[in-house]
Amino acid sequence: MRLRLALVTLSTVTLTVAVVYGTASGAQAPELSPKQAQIAAAPDIPVADVQAHLTQLQGIADANGGNRAHGQPGYRAGLDYIKGALDAAGFTTQLQEFSAGGTGWNLIADWPGGDENQTMMFGGHADSVSAGPGINDNGSGSAGLLEVALTVAEQNLQPAKHLRFAWWGAEELGLIGSSHYVSSLPQAELDKIAGYVNFDMIGSPNPGYFVYSSNGQPEGSAAFEQMLNNHYAAVSIPTEPVDVGGRSDHAAFADGGVPTGGVFSGAEESKSADQAAKWGGTAGEAFDECYHSSCDTLDNIDATALDNNSDAIADAVWTLTA
Repeated sequence: MRLRLALVTLSTVTLTVAVVYGTASGAQAPELSPKQAQIAAAPDIPVADVQAHLTQLQGIADANGGNRAHGQPGYRAGLDYIKGALDAAGFTTQLQEFSAGGTGWNLIADWPGGDENQTMMFGGHADSVSAGPGINDNGSGSAGLLEVALTVAEQNLQPAKHLRFAWWGAEELGLIGSSHYVSSLPQAELDKIAGYVNFDMIGSPNPGYFVYSSNGQPEGSAAFEQMLNNHYAAVSIPTEPVDVGGRSDHAAFADGGVPTGGVFSGAEESKSADQAAKWGGTAGEAFDECYHSSCDTLDNIDATALDNNSDAIADAVWTLTA
């Protein structure tokens, strides 16, 4: 996630999920529509599998000067690791090259099928800052997205909408990779993108559960905010809306008129006493004390937050592509 723009949290959102699939004793179970069945089947993502990807990204950084930053060999090595796993799983992948004080790449991965006139995109940035390996920022989002994509392949998901994942380059230099992608699309292709949901920092060690606010975002964004809030309410996790502004890659899509949403576990801002009472952790300390630092390593991850937020990615994919 980029340094630093003002991040504003609003009042706590508490929601009750109204749809429960169950029956009284002796009653006949209702028949689910295909869409309902797909939503009900959104999988639990094993956090150990997400952590295994983070271990690979840490090893890549260790072997390449301690980081995975744009313009450094660790960035491309990390991207090649992700691409190799996706290729083996049956995704159609492409590396989109761009220049920003050196060569950079975006990784785009399409799952076969679905209506390409209604394409749902899910992404996060793959680069770190030069100061460290960036395991929370944004190895966490990168690894969660990768494991959800591999689960799509394992379960042979057949979404109604076309499904596309993306890992962006040079986010830490100013959203350069995602902005290049959006600006490179002809208007007719941009119009096919039904929405973009962003996952940047999902394993902060003193975590919060923030859902991107739809206020001021393109029409249609409120549905993504509601869906994500419903997911957390269903597992009894309170959320807060957050105005991330131009701080991460969703902003490039919002500027192009695409509905956006996202999840965030907190960066350099301090956790309040009310937030600590709600979520646990330590009041008065940053959500991530190692934000943009050399200590953003494997030890800088809260496994519970990583688990909960990886499941949120899966729910978003299964629900929003149905």
